[in-house]
Amino acid sequence: MPRPRAAERTGRFYAMVRLIGRFWVWFFFRHVDVRRPEQLPPRGPVLLCINHPNNLIDSLLVGAVLTRKVHYLATAALFRNPLLARFLTACGAIPVYRKQDDPDKMDRNADTFSACLEALTRGGVVGIYPEGTTHAEARVQRIKTGAARIALEYESRRPGGPGAPLALIPVGLTFDARKSFRGRVLVSFGPAIPVPPYLDAYRRDPVTTVEAFTDAIQWGIEAEVVHVERIDESRLVDAVQELYRDELVRELQEERGLAERQIDLVRLSRAIVDSTNYFKQRDPERVERIWQSIQSYRALLAEYRVKDEAVRARLERRRPRQRIRRGWEAIAGFPFFVYGATVNFLPYWIPRWVAHHMSRKETDYATWRFLTAMLALPLFWALETWIVTRLFGPAVGFIFLLSVPLSGVIAYRYWVGAGRLQSRLRFSALALTREHAARRLTTERQALIAELERAKNDYLTATKGSSF
Repeated sequence: MPRPRAAERTGRFYAMVRLIGRFWVWFFFRHVDVRRPEQLPPRGPVLLCINHPNNLIDSLLVGAVLTRKVHYLATAALFRNPLLARFLTACGAIPVYRKQDDPDKMDRNADTFSACLEALTRGGVVGIYPEGTTHAEARVQRIKTGAARIALEYESRRPGGPGAPLALIPVGLTFDARKSFRGRVLVSFGPAIPVPPYLDAYRRDPVTTVEAFTDAIQWGIEAEVVHVERIDESRLVDAVQELYRDELVRELQEERGLAERQIDLVRLSRAIVDSTNYFKQRDPERVERIWQSIQSYRALLAEYRVKDEAVRARLERRRPRQRIRRGWEAIAGFPFFVYGATVNFLPYWIPRWVAHHMSRKETDYATWRFLTAMLALPLFWALETWIVTRLFGPAVGFIFLLSVPLSGVIAYRYWVGAGRLQSRLRFSALALTREHAARRLTTERQALIAELERAKNDYLTATKGSSF
């Protein structure tokens, strides 16, 4: 085996693609939280084992937050297009042949296996999605054995040799709002899973050892994401988070003086999952009672066509100073909204339309929207800048070009705020015309939050606050 270099060179083309990707990641996501990036060694072979919740965006995110080049394993179906194949190859992607795509070409995975070992031998980083496909569930699906076989085979070939030891790093991706523009996302790097302890067993019994090591990788990935074991529990967890997580965030802000960015939303979500599992085992009647209360409250929201956010805002009753500040922001921000919405309407609307019509499953939506926007936004921005430059000159055209992305973000935030205001006005109208209905909504929400608060306190008492 040839002597590996300390680290594989990134390459100018990959560096350029990563730079472009970083801009679009900054533009599309309100906040990207990168946890423990130091787990990735600065040099030497690395195998990243990543969960796969959002299709191509997953690779863009991981590549954008790392400084090292990543060779992703990508489905061979993407390589059928000659132009896309050239781009993926230039980026270092490695085709993998899945049975559901083309069962007649499964034998070519031997070349995939060799390409991974070769990249690792050069001291490179290989990224693999062991689940084998994207999915929208709040759980890590049962992973396949490919990652374990690559890691064990690489280590077994270098006993006493010059090759650098492999670092197998589990990576968790958690999207706060999968389809939303300007959402939050967490990229979490876990501690390396040691490979050498499995080598002796691998030489004696490869099949059993690969299965055992696959379990270790599964547990490593699950530790970096919000993982819900069952689909029916996932619905309950989602409902509790929708109603109660903001209450927990507010408690942490008031009790510990934390800013919103300092609060670990994934940890809160895991706490909700852990407490749900706890009561599911010890007090299933309580879980069922909470679920029925949530369903009843949701039915009322649907009946009166109002949103929970409006009911919550009604109960909070903001101080006059806050209402004045919000009103002033709405008035002062309106011209910026009009400007940003005017120059960004088509490049914002077209990707949504394309994503809606082209997505075959939920995890395709964000990818179609992201990729279409990467084409539509620069195209429209360039066309609009050209028109402004022709009419008013290069200086005004340059200022206009700089203003377009920023004004688009401002317009979107204003639009979200306007949607909340509209929802609150609708609830205010309901309170004026049907006071009993508005009172019933607020009463049911208060009772539901009180029940969740009691459950939280009971859980913390029983577990000594282990999850918070």
